[in-house]
Amino acid sequence: MKPSKADYLLYLVTDRKVQRNRSVELQVEQALLGGVRIVQIREKELSTRLFLEEVRRVLPLTRKNGAFLLVNDRIDVALAAGADGVHLGQEDMPVVEARRLLGPRALIGVSVSNVDEALEAEAGGGDYLAVNGVFPTSTKGDLTSLPGLEGVAEIRRSTRLPLLGIGGITLENCRLVLEAGADGVAVVSALTTAQDLPATCRRFFTTLKGKT
Repeated sequence: MKPSKADYLLYLVTDRKVQRNRSVELQVEQALLGGVRIVQIREKELSTRLFLEEVRRVLPLTRKNGAFLLVNDRIDVALAAGADGVHLGQEDMPVVEARRLLGPRALIGVSVSNVDEALEAEAGGGDYLAVNGVFPTSTKGDLTSLPGLEGVAEIRRSTRLPLLGIGGITLENCRLVLEAGADGVAVVSALTTAQDLPATCRRFFTTLKGKT
């Protein structure tokens, strides 16, 4: 089973460095309490063994809540842990090869910054796209340029895949990303550093749905 479009509305990307004394497992548990349906575990510095152990600890939480767990970059970790899929960057394995390894049921997301990358990801079998990045952010220091809201709108016109915005997303600007054409937002620090993570998730949902 793949996510519905509604499941993409608020998407958590974990961060063990940018957090409020919460383990990755606690970040996930609290986000699920707040209604998040898709979680990506991102670990750039853990060893393969520790990354695998972490995903295996988190997976029962998402399974219990009927949510989806993705692994950033590491197809081997996703396969070994039995995660729902992977999220790939432009420097990672090509989507078409990842799909061949993971099979048709796996969820594969791809970070893109322009229309050409979006079209390649869709043709290769990607399930959703994340426009990276929409606003400046300290968690994405490797970005040399930002597609911004204009990039979201341009990529939206080129694809029917579910589309996320990521990068500098806050409660104050998240509606702008949807208004530009995205189906949802992927959020790191605005959630992981929140004093009350479940309540902050609920505030995001209220704002994204255009409610007051």
